[in-house]
Amino acid sequence: MGCGRVGATLATSLERRGHEVAVIDQDELAFRRLAPEFQGHRVKGVGFDRDVMRRAGVEKAYAFAAVSSGDNSNIIAARVARETFGVQRVVARIYDPGRAEIFERLGIPTVATVRWAADQTLHHLLPQGATPDYFDPTGRLVLAQIHLDDGWIGHRLTEIEAFAQGRVAFVTRLGDAQIPTEQSVYQEGDEVHLVVPRDRLPELEHRLDAPPPQD
Repeated sequence: MGCGRVGATLATSLERRGHEVAVIDQDELAFRRLAPEFQGHRVKGVGFDRDVMRRAGVEKAYAFAAVSSGDNSNIIAARVARETFGVQRVVARIYDPGRAEIFERLGIPTVATVRWAADQTLHHLLPQGATPDYFDPTGRLVLAQIHLDDGWIGHRLTEIEAFAQGRVAFVTRLGDAQIPTEQSVYQEGDEVHLVVPRDRLPELEHRLDAPPPQD
């Protein structure tokens, strides 16, 4: 929902990755921001209206991003997608940091304007394939946000490091970045940023998106 600069970039990026995409916006002229080659659905209407969302295909959607210019609209749309239509991967763009923290406590990731990037939203929507945050000068190591299966909740980050044979550089929790300690435990909603060899990243994304091995 929302076909501003960020929404248009996000829609184009998702489609280029092979996903079917629908974009909702009240202003039909906003669709001009989409790339000329964009083949997805363009749905004119209020983004949190249930009938409009149905026309966009929300009932079979894998993920939903609310990235309009209004906090209230994004909050309502994200909650409707999650609570009414059962979309599990939902992210909302929130300008007000205070609101963002409260909203994340409801279990919906938010991205504030000050740290906004379309790639960061992709991390929330897709378990794999988002652009890494940083490559070292040699190109051998990569810092990337890794999606973890819910089975890892309650495990120490040192266990994740041992399993991945990498290093957790930092964790973002409720919008705040933290350097982990040996006692740090992975909690629901955490964003884990892992340093690993670049050539092992696809394998690790796949393995960490599954439950941890049983002892």
